[in-house]
Amino acid sequence: MNNQFETDAIRQQMERSQYLEHSTPMYLTSSFVFEDAEDMRASFAEEKDRNLYSRFSNPNTTEFVNKIVTMEGAEDGYAFATGMSAIYSTFAALLSAGDHIVSCNSVFGSTHTLFTKYFPKWNIETSYFKVNEVDTIERLIQPNTKILYIESPTNPAVDILDIELLGTIAKKHNLLFIVDNCFATPYLQNPIKFGADLVIHSATKLMDGQGRVLGGVTVGKADLIKEIYLFSRNTGPAMSPFNAWVLSKSLETLVVRVDRHCENALKVAEFLEAHQKVKFVKYPFLKSHPQYEVAKKQMKLGGSIVAFEVKGGVEAGRKFLDALRICSLSANLGDTRTIVTHPASTTHSKLSEDERLETGISDGLVRVSVGLEHVSDIINDLKQALA
Repeated sequence: MNNQFETDAIRQQMERSQYLEHSTPMYLTSSFVFEDAEDMRASFAEEKDRNLYSRFSNPNTTEFVNKIVTMEGAEDGYAFATGMSAIYSTFAALLSAGDHIVSCNSVFGSTHTLFTKYFPKWNIETSYFKVNEVDTIERLIQPNTKILYIESPTNPAVDILDIELLGTIAKKHNLLFIVDNCFATPYLQNPIKFGADLVIHSATKLMDGQGRVLGGVTVGKADLIKEIYLFSRNTGPAMSPFNAWVLSKSLETLVVRVDRHCENALKVAEFLEAHQKVKFVKYPFLKSHPQYEVAKKQMKLGGSIVAFEVKGGVEAGRKFLDALRICSLSANLGDTRTIVTHPASTTHSKLSEDERLETGISDGLVRVSVGLEHVSDIINDLKQALA
């Protein structure tokens, strides 16, 4: 039976126990018992598909992963303690010394640090291309290039990359194509449909949606996930059963939350675009967005993130942030609460000024994660702060 997205998010769950519970229970156990010595041997030999130890698998984690696999149209997946542990473990499992990555230069600050500070220790190098210079990708590909990696929409400048075009390039050169789909969620965008081999999410963001727990997940081709699972089984970045339970329940409301996030975000973007103190606004479903047509092709709606620059530089930006009364100042996003962030001094502060400017992060850039408050209250707060 082919259900709609919302139905699977709500109705897909593990088998009920003997208690016939309606809502999935929590399995807060570190380990599982075996019927006898042979059962234990066969289980560790992976002749049986069962839970052994919650660092490997757990019923709650499995339920959460299975939902994301279904939502993304993937074959398999693995859940992690955080979004960054998902990114690190995915790369570490699939790369060897001497391999090369081609990545868009507009990536999350911690991902950039992995590529530039830590991976070079193991002789893994990264070449960057700019969002608006996709035509340079093939010139960056080397004989040892293993992975093509992007975020779309990007963090924090909300640029859009043509996933289908990049998928074609990756396939032509036999590269693994990995997409960070955190800003869009599986509801708004499915990179696998456009050629991605693996999709990564920080579940901490819109998947949880209420700022409660941390989590990450990677889904995609089964043979690649097997390598990621084996690496993670031995290195221990697994998601906790409690967080998996929270996140699986959160997915039941993903659609209604994201619909409202997107509705509010578009109205906020339209307000900001018309404001005389705003230099520019970027939101994927604004017609003024440079990649508007690409966004419409691969996304259902524009997402919850709006990026804009206040006229007057750093000082004007600081005054704006300090004048906010309702919106929170935080480095998180995808929360029920509207959150305002200054990327240059927070999430991307480890980048040099030149690196920031190359990725579209000016000193005055402000990222707004538009929440679920009444949109008139959000806009009124932004209006009084700009004044």
